[in-house]
Amino acid sequence: MGKQLRVVVIGAGLGGLSAAAHLSKAGNDVTIVEREAIPGGRAGMIRSHGFSLDNGPTVLTMPDLLEEAFIAAGANMADHVTIKPVDPMYRACYADGSTLFVRHGREAMTEEIRRFANAKEAEAFGRFSDWLEQLYNAEMRSYIDTNINSPLDLIKPWRDGLAILKMGGFGKLDKKVASFFDDQRLQQIFSFQSMYAGLAPYEALAIYAVITYMDSVQGVFVPEGGMHQMAAGLAEAVEQAGVTIRYSSPVSHIVRHSNGTIRGVRLGTGEGSELVEADAVVCNPDLPVAYRELLGDVEAPKKARNGKYSPSCLLWIAGVNGLPPDDASHHNIHFGQDWDGSFKALIEDGVRMPDPSILVTLHSLDDASLAPDGCSSIYVLEPTPNLSGKIDWSRERDRIMGSLRKKVTSLGYPTEVVVEEIYDPQDWERMGMEQGTPFALAHTFFQTGPFRPNNVDKRVPGLVFTGSSTLPGVGVPMVLVSGKLAAERVDEFGAR
Repeated sequence: MGKQLRVVVIGAGLGGLSAAAHLSKAGNDVTIVEREAIPGGRAGMIRSHGFSLDNGPTVLTMPDLLEEAFIAAGANMADHVTIKPVDPMYRACYADGSTLFVRHGREAMTEEIRRFANAKEAEAFGRFSDWLEQLYNAEMRSYIDTNINSPLDLIKPWRDGLAILKMGGFGKLDKKVASFFDDQRLQQIFSFQSMYAGLAPYEALAIYAVITYMDSVQGVFVPEGGMHQMAAGLAEAVEQAGVTIRYSSPVSHIVRHSNGTIRGVRLGTGEGSELVEADAVVCNPDLPVAYRELLGDVEAPKKARNGKYSPSCLLWIAGVNGLPPDDASHHNIHFGQDWDGSFKALIEDGVRMPDPSILVTLHSLDDASLAPDGCSSIYVLEPTPNLSGKIDWSRERDRIMGSLRKKVTSLGYPTEVVVEEIYDPQDWERMGMEQGTPFALAHTFFQTGPFRPNNVDKRVPGLVFTGSSTLPGVGVPMVLVSGKLAAERVDEFGAR
């Protein structure tokens, strides 16, 4: 452990809060500056007309990683947020009219697959689960939960690397999943998670099946009060640990000494601006945006400027009159036709899926506090191209949104709106997300691990990054880990 430092964390998203928790544990003097009036970053919440509407992630997996942040803050997670398993984890609705319920627990899921398909596919799920667990264990200890400095770091844990190679981790995800399951519907439900990494199953490496492990094997969870409660609870915990959080405090730029080292951050502009001095800064905003808007004269790494970014999404969240269909689950995936063709349209051609697959999340189904009696909260996400695609959102938004509303209504969900918010790629860009995607850089091989923009920049000693744009990557579990890794980097800096 190095010397105690004054550390400013820019952003009270999950990455920033996780970093603050681990930094406080090491005895540093930590201040978080957050531009919004609430914590959460991309895991925000809108409260209006008696509804509480999450506008960020809907899936919590690996809650032990969230608990690790609470422990670092010296807190008991259960004192701040109650985490409950979701079962069924997903209702998968296919174009042929069939329905699969993804159940919590290996035994329950095995029986569901036997009902849905046959005994052979059910037996295959056991083998698939064993493979996923082995893959996860090898990746987590050597390549995810650790800071990586160069491609040579891929070689050092050679036993895990060899194990991953033998398990087929560097083959294509779709082919690996198909080696277990003959039923194409099962192939879809166990490979669609590659979208979280910004890739189609046919282009993603099998190593990204760890995402499938996190939800389909380890389970999906939800906090009471909505997903935002993860951030709200963790913010409470770090404040009790001595961290100062300053809300409604946007940073105009990162201030450096003449030798390039960190001096602090500037809040606001003009006469009313304020310098918050620091020895180190942890930066939670999207990495390329942080370079462009907060550093100015320091160019972002080439990968952040010119890399391949994940697809984006059209997000419709609403408080509506009425209740969902009796067979609806917390998470509902409605798969469109032409699986591979949809990905080609979205990722390769940059156009809307011809028959879009959508996610419908009903937070109020399991938590009545999120909506008034007789009403529902509904969260509808359609994957779309990011701003590098061919959709002119200023012209096409209303038409596409109308089509989405019509589809949701046809599926039997209530759509009589009391309050609503709509986010398209242009909105995500205005909120500080590069290329208008909340899913950051895609996890191609050469944008993963040592090839992903690092969480430190040698040109700016004392500056550390956290969040989905840096190590280890996208998703709530990975962002929580990124906060811990950022804190380790600050400790390394303090030890010099």
